[in-house]
Amino acid sequence: MSTAAPQPGPRPGDLQPLLPSDPSTIAGYRLLGRLGAGGMGVVYLGRTAAGELAAVKVTHADQADQPDFRARFRREVEAARRVSSPWAVPVTGADPDAPEPWMATAFVAGPSLGEAVAAHGPLPERSVRLLGWSVARALAAVHAAGLVHRDVKPGNVLLAVDGPRLIDFGIARATGETALTATDMVVGTPGFLAPEQAEARTDAIGPPADVFALGCLLAYAATGRPPFGTGAVDALMYRTVHDEPDLTGVPEGLLDLVRACLAKDPAARPTAAEVGVQLVEDTPRDGAEWLPAPVVRTIAERSARMLALPEIDTTEPGTAPAPPPKTRRGFLLAAGGAVLAVGGGGAVWAALGDDRDTRGDGKKTPPPRTSWTIGVLADLSGPAKVIGQAQERGARLAVEQFNARKDKPFTLELKVVDDRGDSARAAERALALTTDPGVIAVLGATTDAVGLAVLPAFEEAGLPLITVSAGYNLLTLRADASQPNKTVLRAIPSHIFAGSHLANATTLLPDISRPGVLEDRTEDAYSWQVTGGVRFGFGQAGITPHYRVVPARAATARDYRRVLGEMVDAGIDAYVHCGITETAVLAARALNELRFTGPRFTGQAVFGPDFLARGGADAEGWFVCAPVADPATLKSAAAFAAAHRKRYGTAPAYYAGESYDVIAMTIAQLTADAKAGRKPARKGLWAALRKQKYTGATGSLMFNETGELSPGGTYIYAVQNGAYKPMGAAPLVPNKPAQNRKKA
Repeated sequence: MSTAAPQPGPRPGDLQPLLPSDPSTIAGYRLLGRLGAGGMGVVYLGRTAAGELAAVKVTHADQADQPDFRARFRREVEAARRVSSPWAVPVTGADPDAPEPWMATAFVAGPSLGEAVAAHGPLPERSVRLLGWSVARALAAVHAAGLVHRDVKPGNVLLAVDGPRLIDFGIARATGETALTATDMVVGTPGFLAPEQAEARTDAIGPPADVFALGCLLAYAATGRPPFGTGAVDALMYRTVHDEPDLTGVPEGLLDLVRACLAKDPAARPTAAEVGVQLVEDTPRDGAEWLPAPVVRTIAERSARMLALPEIDTTEPGTAPAPPPKTRRGFLLAAGGAVLAVGGGGAVWAALGDDRDTRGDGKKTPPPRTSWTIGVLADLSGPAKVIGQAQERGARLAVEQFNARKDKPFTLELKVVDDRGDSARAAERALALTTDPGVIAVLGATTDAVGLAVLPAFEEAGLPLITVSAGYNLLTLRADASQPNKTVLRAIPSHIFAGSHLANATTLLPDISRPGVLEDRTEDAYSWQVTGGVRFGFGQAGITPHYRVVPARAATARDYRRVLGEMVDAGIDAYVHCGITETAVLAARALNELRFTGPRFTGQAVFGPDFLARGGADAEGWFVCAPVADPATLKSAAAFAAAHRKRYGTAPAYYAGESYDVIAMTIAQLTADAKAGRKPARKGLWAALRKQKYTGATGSLMFNETGELSPGGTYIYAVQNGAYKPMGAAPLVPNKPAQNRKKA
């Protein structure tokens, strides 16, 4: 995926204060706050001496030391400077050779197209036409400069009162230029890239790829959704190459043009200039605002916030600052420098006692920390609250047991944040954990979506995030697959591996030879990965399933009866549901109505009390595979279960034991560090935990080089009498090799 550093132009409404480690100035720009941050750097809001605002992108020094990084950054600067268009954000300054390379662009106070559509819905046809005309003109200028943008997407189009602006030339490339990335790397943003990009056909990527992305952009602006759907990266790329776009809702007057832009063959697409001409010729000239009123209000509000920014000191860059206040430390340095030189600083600071000032700001230095904090980021009151509450209880029990030890080298606190299962809230509330220097590790997130939303903040802070319930693969592996996210430890199998375990579980039944596999795309990222794992597992067993897919908007009882009826008529002898609870209930009801008697299997997203309550009698007999053990069946968990019952008055719920174990594992590592003379710290903790081989109440914890659980970790449950009955661990390999199955 795109490897560009954070992009200029984030939302001013999200302006965050500078951190103590941030510079106050860069070249001629005084920095007012943070606009955004990622694993490769930070984007600041800067102001020149003349009062002009700029988005200043600064890359981390360690990124600048990577091979070819400066070449890529210099290429971005040069590419942006080559484009001359009123609809492209201009570069106002840059230094690719600085210790931390930086680039400044003119600041646009408006939201991105993605933000505007998410907040206010699709744009009217007139707005879509004017948007497309401006972006097409910007792309025509890009192509005239001999470049290909390669990442045209809603987040890279900013909306201003006088029209949109195209930003981010981080992965732009001259036509015919040799790539600085691997030839098989997909560069761009899935859902807004051309088929030739999805297949990494580097030699075929030219201006038509940007036109394809423009077609996706127009469809998104008109309908509020990408034309090839959402979800897992592999799924998006497959649909881009092989499927027709979903253009439902695109105004009739735009359909032909959008279809032409989305032609699979690059040669069949119009040029950017031709798209612009067609759009402007067919657009009414009625003098009305180009954007609907709610979006204009958003732009006005953000512009007003920029005008209301607090004043900064008026010292011009490069002039001498005012002398600092004369603190006790300042007096000693000025009048008694000989004491420090001859007698040594240690004696002086010892004499200062509790009044010592090691920071030079006149404030006392706090005493050494003796207490540290374990964080919990969980859904405690939203859709997954049953899991989140169990996780909090497990973590709290582990911390309380540690604090009760007489030989503890420090004390621990628990800091709990309820994200309510809402990604936007989680991203905001997670700052309470990532910006607190006392928090050294966090249990979370409960769900995939929240995990992805908070990951950038945890990556930037270097704060370990340990999850026992989120299985999305990109939590541990960066989108470009170049290296792991050195933040997340996933103490459950990824959804892909869980899918293969699910397929392997069906092979415990010897008579299965034609299972039916249904991919329910309601939660596309989950279902695509589980289905891929199921496909792999059955392939290893030499079994050819009967596959069907149900789109998200077709999740009705009637649709499920029709689709499952076709599967039953095709002769399936088992059913595997790759979807969520809501659709598993529909499938359970339909299969009973169809009098299907074969075994039925499903995975983690269905495991929980909702399936039992909503499925009722239809759920009886199902097998559910989940990455969680039943403490009541494990001798190793007896002490934990007893302690949990004593503390909370009830047996531990699912996921409480796993949460207890990962926190106990973390405490064990911190204690070992303390005994070796190292104080608890975030730095190096992820790597140390990854190397752990820890045996806890619910089993063993070992991780591979990317921070994923290795191996196993999936258990089979049968629904009997309205409850889950544990059946044991799912096999890591098919129970019956292909050659044996053929003999059966």
